[in-house]
This record gives sequence, C-alpha cells and structure tokens, in this order.
Amino acid sequence: MLHEVKLTRVIMNTQGKLDAKTKQSLSDIANILRIDSIRSTEAAGSGHPTSCCSVAEIMSTLFFNVMRYKVDQPRDASNDRFVLSKGHAAPILYAAWAEAGLFPKEKLLNLRKMDDDLEGHPTPRLNFVDVATGSLGQGLSCAAGMAYTGKYFDKAEWNTYIVDGHDVEALCKAFYDASTVKGQPTCILAKTYKGKGCPGIEDLENLHGKPLGGQSDAALKAINDKVVNKGPHGLKPQRPSIQVPPNDISNIKLSEPPSYQIGQQLPIREAYGAAIVKIGKNNSHVVVLDADTKTSTFAHKFRETFPDRFIECFIAEQNLVGVGIGCGTRNRTVPFISTFAAFFTRAFDQIRMSAISQTNANFVGSHPGISIGVDGPSQMALEDLAMFRSIPGSTVFYPSDAVSCERAVELAANTSGVCFIRSSRPNIPVIYENSESFQIGKAKVVRKSDNDNVTVIGCGVTLVEAMKAADELAGNGINIRIIDPFTVKPIDAGTIITNAKATGGKILTVEDHYLWGGLGDAVCSAVSEQKNITVKKLAVQEVPRSGQCAELLQRYGISSCCIVKTVEQMLSHSRGCDQMQTIVQFSQLYTNKHYLFLITMTQKELSISKFNQHLLTYWDSILLQPDYKKIWHMCNLNKNTIDLKQNKIKNL
Repeated sequence: MLHEVKLTRVIMNTQGKLDAKTKQSLSDIANILRIDSIRSTEAAGSGHPTSCCSVAEIMSTLFFNVMRYKVDQPRDASNDRFVLSKGHAAPILYAAWAEAGLFPKEKLLNLRKMDDDLEGHPTPRLNFVDVATGSLGQGLSCAAGMAYTGKYFDKAEWNTYIVDGHDVEALCKAFYDASTVKGQPTCILAKTYKGKGCPGIEDLENLHGKPLGGQSDAALKAINDKVVNKGPHGLKPQRPSIQVPPNDISNIKLSEPPSYQIGQQLPIREAYGAAIVKIGKNNSHVVVLDADTKTSTFAHKFRETFPDRFIECFIAEQNLVGVGIGCGTRNRTVPFISTFAAFFTRAFDQIRMSAISQTNANFVGSHPGISIGVDGPSQMALEDLAMFRSIPGSTVFYPSDAVSCERAVELAANTSGVCFIRSSRPNIPVIYENSESFQIGKAKVVRKSDNDNVTVIGCGVTLVEAMKAADELAGNGINIRIIDPFTVKPIDAGTIITNAKATGGKILTVEDHYLWGGLGDAVCSAVSEQKNITVKKLAVQEVPRSGQCAELLQRYGISSCCIVKTVEQMLSHSRGCDQMQTIVQFSQLYTNKHYLFLITMTQKELSISKFNQHLLTYWDSILLQPDYKKIWHMCNLNKNTIDLKQNKIKNL
C-alpha cells in the first residue's frame, strides 16, 4: 500500500490498541470477504479461494481502517494506492471494493465471465486497478514507481515490522507505527496461512487455484459463524485529507528545435540525450529511468539537468521496467526508460504486462545490432524490433539520424501505450534539415529518380549503407529508390506500395537485426495483399561475433557491397524473366504447328532446363521446319544454351 499523503488515521487509543468495536468489525469484514471470495470462485468454477482467505485480515485492515481513498473516484490522484502483486487473489480484491460500495455484491458472481471485467487476474479495465499483476513478482517494482511519483520513496534504510497477518489489531498497529516513521520507507511482513478459516483446508498443499467444490458449504458455515455483527458494520473508507493538484502531460514539445548540420556525424543515442533534456524543460512531469548505462544511453544528460527526476535502477532491468510502469500510472508522469536494447529481453515479461496494464511508457534501447562492433553478440540487440512489434498497441520508432531521433522522442512523449525507440551506437550522418517534420506511420523517400529499378528500405546504419550502394550503382547506370520508414510499427504501407510499383514491384529491405520479425517482416506484411510485388530481405541470419563495424556489416550481408550485389542479382533475374516471357509469347504464334517449348531461368544465365514432352517427341521434325530453322539460326539455339536476341525475334 502506497500513499501520497501522511498516514494518520488508524483508529487506536493512546496505548496503541484498537477499540473493541473496531477490532471486531475488521475481523467480521475479513470473514465476509472470505465468504464472498469462496462464493464467487464457486460460481466461476475456478479461481484461488485459498489464496484469498490468506489475506482477508490484511484487506479489511487496509481498505476499512488504513487507506484513504474516494470510493466513487478510484483513480483520483489524491487516493492511496493498492497493488495486489499476487494477482490470482483477485476475487478478494473485487470483494473489498464491493464491500466498500463501488458496485453491488451480486456482480461478484460474474467472476471470470467473458462479458465482465472481473477477470481471473486484475487488469486496468477496472477503474480501481492501476497495473495488471497476473505475472507474479512484479507488484513491488510497480509500487515503487508509484511511491516515487508520490515523492515518498528514497534510498534510506528500510524500517521493517513482522506481524501476524491474521491479527487485525497487530496489523493496525504496524500501519500506525509506520505512519510515525520519518525519512525511510517501511516494509511490513505479514505471516499468513493459505485457506485461513476453512476447516480441513487451511494451510494444506495441493489446493492452489481450485474452487472448494464439495467443501465449500462447510467452509462458508464455519466462516459465517465467526461473524459477530452480520448487519452493517459501519466502517467506511476515509477520504483523502489533501487534494493532489491536476497535472498536464499533453502536447509535450521540445523546448527548442534540433540544431544540427547536414552531414554532421554523431550517434543517434546522443540525440536522445539532448531530446529528453528539451522535453524535460517544457514539462516537469517527464521522468527518466536507467539501468546503470546512463553514460552509454546518454540519459546522464537528463540526470545532470534534472537530478530529482532521474531514477537510477542499476543492473536490474526487470525492476527498471516495473518502476517505470508504476511511474506512468494515472497519467502522473511521462516515463522514458533506457538501457542497452539487448537487455530489455530480460524484462520482456514486464513489457508485455505493461500492455495489459494499459501503461503509457517509453522504452529506449541503445547499442542495437552488429554495428556496435567489438563488444560481441551478448551486447548486440538483434531481436528487439521483433519483441516490441509483438506488443499489442505498441509504436516502434527507428530513427535514422539525430533530427529524426529528437522528433521521435517528442512524438513518443505524446503517444499512448508502449513506445520503443531504437537508438544506434555508431556515428551516423545527419540527413534531414532541422525543420523537417515527422509523423508516426509516415515514411520518408530520401532518394528518388524517374527511372529507379528497385526500392531499398533501410534504417539507421543500413540506410547509410543503402545511400553508399546507390552511389556505386548509379555509376553503373542503375538507379535505386531509398525509403526511411521512421516507424517500423506502424509501417507506412501506402508509401512503400506506391514506390514499389514505380520500381517494377521490386523491394529490398536491409536491417541490422535478425531476419525474423524485424523491418523485413514488417514490409512483407504491408505488401502481402499486393500483386506483382516481391520482397528480398537482407538481415543477420546467424549468431554474430566480435569485430569492427564495417567488417561485421560485410560478413553478415548488410553492407553497401552486399546491397549492390543483391540489386544486380534482382535485376538480372528480372531481365531473364522478361526474356523467357518473350519466347513464350513468340512460341504461342506457332501453336497451329504444334511447336511449343517451355524455358526456365537461372539467376545468372538463360538456359534450357526442361522441354515440353511434345517438343522432345517432335525434335527432329521441328528442325526440318523452315521457320524454326530460321529462328534457330537467329537465336543461336542448341540443346545447352540460348543466346536470345529479342530485337531480331520481334522482327520475325
């Protein structure tokens, strides 16, 4: 339980004792919550009633004696926060809110039904839930983030109490004592028994996650017999005594526009550091979290400017993400969470849970791909795009220079849901003017001519390689069109399709990422329903090794040289297909003579690989036909190769 206001409301006398009436009422409420939990899980035919029974006294003490909150406004910023980290005990959380009067108790019998929000584990579809907690162990991190946001969290030594979790008086005293401790957070360890109060069930194993079934009637009777006051208990949640002022986290802007020179070389991660400082100047609710990589991610720039809004989570990425999610609840802050992109894989469970929690959080992953060089494969994020693309509702930015990175940060700060920004390590030239505008889902065509042969799509370091390849190809009379997608999700299908059609339906994607789930797959999805468009993907296809950036790009097939070679192969194959089509069309003119042959292509040369059985049968007679002898001569045709001269065939 976390709070933004001082705890001073536990009803105790000067000896630290509850009055008898309050003590009995809290005990009665605990048993009522047990009864409601058992009934709802029986109605659902599934659930965790024993886990609910173990926390009944804690719930009654918190909800009806300790916490201050507005029942009619569960997400009011002034309210105390409650996080049920063991989300499978959701039925007793629902029962507590029903007991408080938020909704009728009859609704509890809709537990786990398709058309009701009282799900098996709590999610923010319910207005009294801040974070989803079905994946165990994440509640503490989220709660710490909420506590930080409430400015009641610091690095002092913990004050700790160990109490009987089924003794409402001991619980109340612990919460009261905690309210008198200044300058350090308090941890209360409450010892409980699963299935408390249920005869023949309490503290037994192998009953987790099961309704009580045939034992429910006996359990309900035993618990009900302990309830002294079966009428209204008279305890009502106390409302907050202090109102937290509203805050505005909309329309967050850079305090000043990007200021770079075209061609200037710098890491995109450096632009991230500049951008978060700029939006931090314009909005005091921007916070930045990092996992002890701040000088590498450039998050240290924010720390130097706004030390009170920077949270160092050290090398604990799961905790980093959880704290960030907590900070972002109830729209109190705009969190930017940074570390090496590879290390977000450790926290993927927290990230996927953030989507279920309907969080607004921005993740920034630096040092992606093989382009980081000699640090080796353990530090190379090659699956991060696939990971973040898989998150429902996510937005995935892949800026290709400093200007677009700053604008990505600005856009992410104003975008709901999970955002991911991939910030590259190597120096990359600035290609956009400082005044260039960017939109989510809108790509940029960065190179174009009237006679382009292939559309090449790249991001960051591979966009740079594509530009190099374009210069080399142009020297050979081949032009390519180059697209910077800016966001990989959503991908700009319209721009990609339009330009692909203008370049003969040929697309080449190049990415510093594994072959699976990244840019190439995003492009394939975008054009999957289009006719006559083919996509060739260049990407890393094996676990890489240490090396210099340039040699790694070459070795793993995503360098400018690899792009040049692939484009030439695509065009060679395309020309061969055109020649084959010419022959097929020509042969159709002679169907009345029954001379039809089929020819297929290899990538490098036109060769005879298969003849129609009819052709083989009449081979000798075909050679005797005057027209075909003429064609044979003009085409230099034999049984091994064809040197096709299209211009002569057209004149026949």
